[in-house]
Amino acid sequence: MSDIPDSPSPRRGIPAWLGVVVRIAATIGLMAWALKDVDWGQFGAIIAQAQWWWFVAAVVVTVLVQSVAGVRWAALARPLGFDFPRWFFVRRFFEGMFFSLCLPSSIGGDVIKAVRIGKTAPARLLAACSVVVDRLTGLSALGVLVGTAVVTREYGLGMPGAAIVFAAFLAAVLVAFRVGLMLLDRIHDWLPEGSGGREFVARLLPYRQQPSLVLAAVGWSFVVQMGGAVSVALVGRALGVDQPLIIWFSVVPLVALAMVLPISIGGFGVRENALEYLLRGYGVPSETGVAIALLWGLCTVFAGLLGGVLFLLERRPLEAAASTPAAATQ
Repeated sequence: MSDIPDSPSPRRGIPAWLGVVVRIAATIGLMAWALKDVDWGQFGAIIAQAQWWWFVAAVVVTVLVQSVAGVRWAALARPLGFDFPRWFFVRRFFEGMFFSLCLPSSIGGDVIKAVRIGKTAPARLLAACSVVVDRLTGLSALGVLVGTAVVTREYGLGMPGAAIVFAAFLAAVLVAFRVGLMLLDRIHDWLPEGSGGREFVARLLPYRQQPSLVLAAVGWSFVVQMGGAVSVALVGRALGVDQPLIIWFSVVPLVALAMVLPISIGGFGVRENALEYLLRGYGVPSETGVAIALLWGLCTVFAGLLGGVLFLLERRPLEAAASTPAAATQ
């Protein structure tokens, strides 16, 4: 007989497959809700009269914007020891987009990106930190744009007032990042000497020692978010909607923020409902708003498929493409 007492049976969490089923059901339900009042005759006429060169331009801008996002990630990952060329990170970024489209689960493209640049478990954890910081800088820029749009719309501010609100939100974000970076030193000092946690935090100290890295990443994030708005504006032009660019800078970040919520697959359903509702306030018919949202989603699909092609074309193991940085493998 064993001297080890029987351990209590582990708690059973929510099965992973159930989360997938819920997200699929949510996507179908949200898409059905967005399409329920669509006049399909009018919808077909809108698509038939589309000027597709504007849509092609939107796809090109989407690819360029995601490439900039990959460069932003490179700027945050390389100081941690992942000394790969920028194109390497851009390629992994597109691969992450592909897997985000293909994996209707909590795994997503961010985990794939970390796995693809890290050889060992510690390296992948460090890579995941760079992905998280990259996400935070993107969300920060998105929050600044959304906050500015909401306050400007609520109080009917003109351009000078909007600029002041934008500057205030941006200052708050930069201060928050600065405080967070300062805390890294404190966390490092609190941890026991020689502990794994202390060594791990030490690898994040380049962010503390070079705060301009994170601040520059926030700047790149504004380029990404505004580029995304330009892409959607081009889709609107393809369907005959010629709203001022400032409208798209107000609407698209709000929709993008809603899509961050892990409700549906690829943001489908959320995108269509949110964009149709917001554009309706600017006199855009529901059928046109839904069509713009669908084509916006198609731009994202094309960019993700590019990542799938890049993934399939690479037949060499990752280790053969570039060596894992020594700092990340110790």
